[in-house]
Amino acid sequence: MEEDYTFEKMWEDLNNGYQIYYTYVGNRYLLFKTTTNCYTQKLLSKSKRNPQPKMSMLTLKRVKEIYPFMEDIEYKVNLT
Repeated sequence: MEEDYTFEKMWEDLNNGYQIYYTYVGNRYLLFKTTTNCYTQKLLSKSKRNPQPKMSMLTLKRVKEIYPFMEDIEYKVNLT
């Protein structure tokens, strides 16, 4: 992902139906918008050392809090 990718750009991508893939604290996740101010985070990788919920709901505020720590950000269009 380009270095000038900002939270505002990611938020716009989520609003436009993109799915965001990223690594956070050693785990790979998929993030997409569910409804207004509600985002679904799905765990894609499994780590026995750091177990996480398979799916969780996040508010925009929480997404903004973890954004600076996201790594390897990729995005794809949700075609469904």
